[in-house]
Amino acid sequence: MIEETRARIAALHVRLEGLLEQLDAPAKRREIADLETQASEGSLWDDPQQGAALMQKLTALKEKLSLWETMQRQLHDLEELLELAEGDDAMQAEFGGQVVAVEHNLDKAELELMLDRPYADHSAIITITAGAGGVDAQDWTEMLTRMYLKWAERRGYKAELVDSTEGEEAGFKNATIEIDGLNAYGYLLSERGSHRLVRLSPFDSAHRRQTSFAGVEVLPAIDEGAPEVVIDPKDVREDHYRSTGAGGQNVNKVSSAVRLTHLPTGIVVTCQNERSQLQNRQMAMHILQAKLLDMELRRREEEQAKLRGEPVAAAFGNRDRSYVIHPYTAVKDERSGYETTDAAAVLDGELDPFIEAYLRSQLSG
Repeated sequence: MIEETRARIAALHVRLEGLLEQLDAPAKRREIADLETQASEGSLWDDPQQGAALMQKLTALKEKLSLWETMQRQLHDLEELLELAEGDDAMQAEFGGQVVAVEHNLDKAELELMLDRPYADHSAIITITAGAGGVDAQDWTEMLTRMYLKWAERRGYKAELVDSTEGEEAGFKNATIEIDGLNAYGYLLSERGSHRLVRLSPFDSAHRRQTSFAGVEVLPAIDEGAPEVVIDPKDVREDHYRSTGAGGQNVNKVSSAVRLTHLPTGIVVTCQNERSQLQNRQMAMHILQAKLLDMELRRREEEQAKLRGEPVAAAFGNRDRSYVIHPYTAVKDERSGYETTDAAAVLDGELDPFIEAYLRSQLSG
């Protein structure tokens, strides 16, 4: 038993060293030292927004490095305790539980490393749009909206449906959710793409099998006025119209809904779920900033892929994830290969296994 445990600890050491190499801990320490120097300068808070952003980055880097240094100490302590446990059956049994705990912590730390990409620690904006499938596709869009709201609830994130357009018979033509929480964007990148549903249609009098599609767009949320995206007011056309959704008498009778068109790119953003025109405009501008940042991030990814000689994939495939409710139940992600037969749990927000499988496939790829 001692030899088996010793081998497990050795394997953890190898795994940890490989991950530390990917983390580039020396570079992170240098970056922390540089940020601490900037933080000590008296002029830092001349620009409160810039000062807050620097301190947020410094705190996140320190927490990340501290997590890995803690793992190193835990493994060192385990090696010392292993020698004391030799010949003591009760202590060996307790020690085995500690090794499992360290393995679990390393799994979590490894997942954090997979999020080491631009804006991964930001909140997220998700837009779900009905595709092929008519009324069923609109109903599917509403089901996906609920799924992401339930996932956010499981995570302890704050989530809000900030815009939606109801279908004529059921569901949503489109819906936009903002999920506010650390790493929300990094986790939800796994959800980008085309989602396909196969089921017996509740809207078909013959109750025939129907295939429906919805597209999911995931954007990094950034603060208004952030330096990453500067929007020239002359580049934006603003239109007002009456809301078509729920929200009370004022929302439906006054032209409080806002449509923003970014003229250079043709991007159109609408918002109608807030109570006032000002609130809708602020939210629409927030989403427009996120879309422009996402466009720039995708452009950089494509350039890097071309430099590496990799084929550049389209943003949306025919199906990135399939949900089958009839004639059997299964959910399969085509990119990571992960699948489960518990479709009900997935639709109730149990997405973490898909998220982890996607992140691991990106790291290995």
